[in-house]
Amino acid sequence: MGKVFAVANQKGGVGKSTTVVNLAAYLGSRGKTVLCIDIDAQGNCTTGLGIKKKSIEYSSYDVLIGQSRIQEAIVRTEFKNVSIIPATSALAGAEIEMIDIDDRMNRLKMQLLTCRLDYDYILIDCPPSLNLITLNALIACDSVIVPMQAEFFALEGLSQLMETIKIVRTKFNPSLEIEGVLFTMFDPRLNVSGQVVEEVAKYLPGKVFETKIPRNVRLSEAPSYGQPVMYYDKNSKGAESYELFGCEILKEKPPVKKEKRGLFKRKK
Repeated sequence: MGKVFAVANQKGGVGKSTTVVNLAAYLGSRGKTVLCIDIDAQGNCTTGLGIKKKSIEYSSYDVLIGQSRIQEAIVRTEFKNVSIIPATSALAGAEIEMIDIDDRMNRLKMQLLTCRLDYDYILIDCPPSLNLITLNALIACDSVIVPMQAEFFALEGLSQLMETIKIVRTKFNPSLEIEGVLFTMFDPRLNVSGQVVEEVAKYLPGKVFETKIPRNVRLSEAPSYGQPVMYYDKNSKGAESYELFGCEILKEKPPVKKEKRGLFKRKK
């Protein structure tokens, strides 16, 4: 049965979609079958995997409100072993429509039960808010990956998310785990970066990923081409960082990189 990760943080712009797209691509390249579920109305994960929104027949909106079965909404991407349930702007009104639906907090969980055996990993790209749709993801998943920036304002958002996870674990999903905090857009030159990492490590001991995702031009360019960074520029810092993160998720040692030889010999 596939492991289900919710990639969540109620703060926007922290790299949730970027993490889902690039982790999925790396896991797929390692022979793992991966399903991404985009439940953010902005649909960044959808476009980041090269899916044209005009071509979408069924989306995560249809799955959540019961207009389609989950299998009908799955779209194969052009990237090895990676499929997606795409999102459209229709998802923005889903929460209101779900109010009158029975068992509305378990909609995603019930649908996933019919396809979990088909995938090694399922990654849910959550919206930047702790709403009914995010609750569906937290109830349906096994564990949560929390992308965040190394800024002090981010600490307050993290504590709120942890409180929500605690409530969900108590009332709906007792096996819910925190997989870890992934620092994104990380700049090791800033003192505040190290201070925030230390604070989070104290707050969540053993739950901070060793990998830190740096700011990287190629990483930010790749979504506009509808590609994960490893397909856009496999030698970039962004691609290397998500490769290291993928190794952490797989609990494998990272590959040994060969040193790049210079094009010119040093003059004696």
